[in-house]
Amino acid sequence: MRLSTRSLYGLRAIFDIAYHYDGQPVQVKDISKRQKISPRYLEQIFQRLKKTGVLKSKRGPHGGYYLAKMPKEITVGDILRATEGSLQLVFCTTAKKIKKCDLLEKCVTRSVWEETGQRITKFLDSVSIQDLCKKGELLGIEKELPHGLMYSI
Repeated sequence: MRLSTRSLYGLRAIFDIAYHYDGQPVQVKDISKRQKISPRYLEQIFQRLKKTGVLKSKRGPHGGYYLAKMPKEITVGDILRATEGSLQLVFCTTAKKIKKCDLLEKCVTRSVWEETGQRITKFLDSVSIQDLCKKGELLGIEKELPHGLMYSI
């Protein structure tokens, strides 16, 4: 299985939103700066993530993106399915067998690909965004302070 940059960047961006969330939506320019991803590309990825119910957005001067669910309820598998579609390794193991294979019914290796795909999917669905946030803390990734003004007297 080879993942596209949509998945790699999408996962990093979702982690970033969860990790730096302070009650206000997170702006694309901030995610872009921290994760070193083009804001334009992030917007494209976010459209897919919004369509699948992973993200929500708010317009306006204090707008941005926020998670549609709690970080513990969103898995790496959710992000990859939103950005890539199916997580199956080969076409013959998907529910919709788009291409016809002459050996489909008597294929010796098909079960290997099915089980491999199931194990990968099970693992990806076992890792939550909250798990990644905990890992970020262990790695000492700094959280940015809210953008609001601070006054001291």
